[in-house]
This record gives sequence, structure tokens and C-alpha cells, in this order.
Amino acid sequence: MMTSLLLYVPLAAPALAALATAVAGWRRATAWAGVTAPALLLTAAVGTAAVTTSGRALTAGGLLRADALTAFMLLVIGAVAVVATWAGVHHVGEELAAGRTTAAAARRYGVLVQAFVATMALAGLADNLGLLWVALEATTIVTAFLVGHRRDRASVEAAWKYVVLCSGGIAVAFLGTVCVYAAARHAGGHGTAALDWTFLIQHAHQLDPAVMRLAAGLIVVGFGTKAGLAPMHAWLPDAHSQAPAPVSALMSGVLLSVAFYAILRCKVIADAALGAGYTRALLLAAALASLAIAALLLISQRDYKRMLAYSSIEHMGLVALGAATGSRLAIAAVLLHILGHGLGKAVLFCGAGRILSVTRTSRIAAVRGLLTGHPALAAAFGLGLVALLGLPPFSLFASELGIARAATAAGLGWAVAAAFGFVLVIFAALARHGATMLLGGPAAHTAATVADPARGIAPLAVGLLACAALGLVLGPLQPLLHAAATLVGAP
Repeated sequence: MMTSLLLYVPLAAPALAALATAVAGWRRATAWAGVTAPALLLTAAVGTAAVTTSGRALTAGGLLRADALTAFMLLVIGAVAVVATWAGVHHVGEELAAGRTTAAAARRYGVLVQAFVATMALAGLADNLGLLWVALEATTIVTAFLVGHRRDRASVEAAWKYVVLCSGGIAVAFLGTVCVYAAARHAGGHGTAALDWTFLIQHAHQLDPAVMRLAAGLIVVGFGTKAGLAPMHAWLPDAHSQAPAPVSALMSGVLLSVAFYAILRCKVIADAALGAGYTRALLLAAALASLAIAALLLISQRDYKRMLAYSSIEHMGLVALGAATGSRLAIAAVLLHILGHGLGKAVLFCGAGRILSVTRTSRIAAVRGLLTGHPALAAAFGLGLVALLGLPPFSLFASELGIARAATAAGLGWAVAAAFGFVLVIFAALARHGATMLLGGPAAHTAATVADPARGIAPLAVGLLACAALGLVLGPLQPLLHAAATLVGAP
């Protein structure tokens, strides 16, 4: 009973923080309560992981369920949310002090960010595929207001584009979920329990193959839209570049991965009903298309926030490549990649927000000499780029190597060669853009600015240290990775 209460903490903590902000407004106490809530979520995730690593599952209320994969996703959500909300305290404080936002807008921001975290946690905890769909649709509604937070022409246009494309994708995923329900009813399912993950796994071999083929295709396309996979990615660069920096960190670092988590859950069912070949083909096509588009568009990118957004498409392509491979080694590498990418992208987007605050421009060519003018900020942003490029000691090096090894061992050497050819192009493009921003003499508009306060860099440093630590030693995370990979990976 006490362990089952762990499942309510990831939902209750953000809800209470949102309520406090709604009542009291954006104050010092409520701002830090907004950091405490994801910290409690992270603590609950650690406790859940300790229980579920052995193979045990926790249930609560008939709708919530946590196994090792759930625990891992809660760890990702909590870790990235701590960095993003911590950076958000300083971001919103500076915006208020400079008169670039209002107290009412800050209150709205605080409430919506906590609602965003809670809906992602609900998606991870949902045992029922219908509830999972509802949670992902709720993230679209909440984040639409956050993307349009500034309420200028560009942000409102990005919000509408986000709503239209992601709602279309979610509608397609809904049709896929309906198909799964129809197949489950014919296999003996009753009521809403026919969409319970546990029921579907146990009866996957009884599901109608023709219906499940349609369902799997619709679900990969639908949830793949929310995960930023090509060719359904068009919303992502606009939304990520216009949202406040901490929100971009949450969207890129967590939301994309939560949407892909939904694909992983459904993939296991589809593979049991159809064999692995069908979903493998779908995910390989999405992976290679995502990597190709990211490579082509990053070469000529002029905006550093959009640059980071296109990088997210690249990394979701690598995640799709690992998921297409489907082995336990590949899934473990995918999960490690999700966590490392989440931490690295949280650091980079929050760092990009600090750069925007200092320079008042998002153009790469207009930012010069950050190492000279703002060494602490430049070091954090530069190391974040090193992590994103997959260089040691950061965890993305180990996860990308693991994905490549697993895919090659599964006979997908041709896909690995093509994928990492695109990765090399992306590496060169990001390195060139990063060097442009970091090196050289300070630009005229940054030369007179004061050094960044250390407190604004602290959450970025913590995120970088966590990402580096994962690259050096997994420690107690290794059994959890193995247990989670066993649930959704083939032997």
C-alpha cells in the first residue's frame, strides 16, 4: 500500500505547486516550490525504480501502473524538470525585472509549467492506452499556451502551427488506439480494460493481424508527430524557438521522449501480434528521414534556438533507429540516450535563453566572443554542445555507440552507415555554428555587459555534471536499464 502511494507523488507534487502559484502568484516562495515539485517527482521515481527493478509492478487506482520502464521515464521527467524549473526561476525573475513580462504572465507561466510536468508524468504512469492518449493530448493543450507565452506575432503563429500539426497527429494516434481497442474486443477484452497494457501484452497473439497492422501504422505516424519524427516534424523548430527557454528545455528534453515512450509501449504489442518486421520498417524510414532532414537544415541554420530544435530531430532519429533494432541492448542504449539527450538539451536551451537575455538576438552570426565576454555562460553552452555532439565523457557517446553496435549486430549495418553519415554532417554543422558563437572577440553589444551571475549558471552546471557522470559510470542505474529493456526489447 505504501509503495503504491509513490505513484501519486509525481501527479500531486506539480498539482500542489501549480495551485500555490495560481493563488499566490509568482513569488520567491512559489517559484522555488516549482523546483521542489519536480525534485519530489524525481525522489518518487528513485523509490519506484528501487521497487520495480526486480520485475515487480506497482498499481494504484486501477488506472496507474509502474514497471521498470515507467520508473525510468519518471527519472527522465524529474531530472530534466529540475534543471528546467531551476533555470526558470532566474529566467522569469530577469524578465520581470527588465519589464519584458508581467506578473499575470509569470503566474500563468508557473501554473502551466507544473501542469505540463504533471501531464507528462501521467503519460508515463498510465496503464491504459486510452489514458496515455488523453495525457499526451493534454500536453498539447498546456504547451500551446506556453509556446505562445510572449503573445507576439511569431509566438502566436508558432503556437497555432503546433496545435494544428500535433492535434492532427494525436487524432491519427486516436484512430490507431481505436483499432487496438477493436482488436482487443475481438480477443475477449471488456470495457476500458481492453486497452490495459497488461491485457494487451497477455493477449497480443490473439489480436487480428490486419487490424493491428493498421493500428501500428497509425500509432507510429500519430505519436511520431508528437515525437518530432520526420516527415511530421514541421511544428518543432517554430515551437521550440518561440517558447520560453525553460519550456523549450522541457519540450525537447522530455516531451519528445514521452511521445516516443508511447510508441515503445505500442510497439511491443504490435511486434507480438505481427512480428518485428513491420514496425522495424516504419521506424527505420522515420529514423533515416529525420536524420537526413536535420543534416540538410542544420548546415545553413542562422538561429541558434532553431539549431537546437533541429538537433532534437536528429536525436529522435537515433532513438528511432535503436527502437527499430529492437534488441535489449538497443533498447537499453535508447533509454540511456533519452536521459542523456534530455539533460544535455535542457542545459543548451536554458543556456540559449541566457544568451538571448545577454545579447538580445537569436542570430548565430550576431553572437561573437562569448568566451571572452561571458566565460561561465560560454563554458556551460560549449560543454553542452560537446555533450550533444556525442563526445566523451558525456553519456551520448556511450548511447550512440550502443545503438550502432546493436543495429550492426542485428544485420542493419547499412542503416547504421547511412545514419551515422548524416550524424557526421550534423556534427560538422553544429561544431561550426558553436565555434562562431563562442570564439573571437566580443561583439559590440556584448562587450559592455557585466559577467553573468553564478546562480544563473548553477542549474546548467548540475545538468552537465549529471550527463558526464552517466557517461563514466551507470552505477545503480544499470539494473534499471536492464529491467526496462527486458520489458520492451527482444532477447
